[in-house]
Amino acid sequence: MGYVFVTRRVPGRAVDLLREAGHDVTVWPEDLPPSPTALRDNLLEADAALTLVTDPVGPDLLAAAPRLRVVANMAVGYDNLDAEAAAAAGVWATNTPGVLHETTADLAFALLLAAARNLVLSDRDTRDGGWVTWSPTAFLGHDPYGSTLGIVGLGEIGRAVARCAAGFGMTVLAATRTPRTEVERELGVERVPLPELLARSDFVSIHVPYGPETEGLMGAAEFAAMKETAILVNTARGGVVDQDALVRALRAGAIGGAALDVTVPEPLPLDHPLYGFPNVTITPHIGSASHATRARMAEMAARNIIAVLAGEEPPNPVNRPPAPRPPA
Repeated sequence: MGYVFVTRRVPGRAVDLLREAGHDVTVWPEDLPPSPTALRDNLLEADAALTLVTDPVGPDLLAAAPRLRVVANMAVGYDNLDAEAAAAAGVWATNTPGVLHETTADLAFALLLAAARNLVLSDRDTRDGGWVTWSPTAFLGHDPYGSTLGIVGLGEIGRAVARCAAGFGMTVLAATRTPRTEVERELGVERVPLPELLARSDFVSIHVPYGPETEGLMGAAEFAAMKETAILVNTARGGVVDQDALVRALRAGAIGGAALDVTVPEPLPLDHPLYGFPNVTITPHIGSASHATRARMAEMAARNIIAVLAGEEPPNPVNRPPAPRPPA
């Protein structure tokens, strides 16, 4: 028996799985995430936490939750969670890999298509009464078919995007440190250095994890290297892109546009200059937002918790505590 705090309502059977395993579960009832104070208060007596990307878990919080044995993040990325500090405190940290890559790739490619063909801009114009007649010159976009896509980071999501691109007859370039896979050989993906990728690509899609090595990866020099017509797509983390540099590039017409599912901060304030560009599409971090995928993510997080509270190693650890906390 353990006490589990779930930081917001989640889809699927995750909460049922925890309760069926004999655990007492409290779910934060509000639509907005708990404040740092509320999160701390709710973890004082918790043995486990099912957290989201909106929940910062650092050394102070870990020290304030002496019973805590596992933090199960419902995401692949875990930049909100200090996994090293958790390991030092004897707390397992876990994530949810292998279940959201196709869904996130779908969203990345949907953003690419929307930006290329001015879908959002034309929809807004139609709703505002701008559609008077068919026009041979209105909302002219770019053809994804037969163009060149540059993928920065060729992990599970990047490879899924490459498969999407194959259906559009695209030339696919990749700048990545991951080991070469049979999938990319089958798809004919060409590995090139990042500067070459940026210079040759009509679309650039970002799929790297966020961390010190990738913070601001796309900055002024990178935008200057891109084609003036090229479109940036980011479904990774907002911090991978230097947003100030992106604004300057858009103002200067150095790139053709951007489609962003992630920003810094989230949500992006409504007075942010990125909203002022008609060639920028912004969505509210919905890369994995399908019923089935979010349910699988939540259930995977629950199974990680169930394993640790049963005295077992979790299926999806991102750290390895040298001395895991014992049951309280």
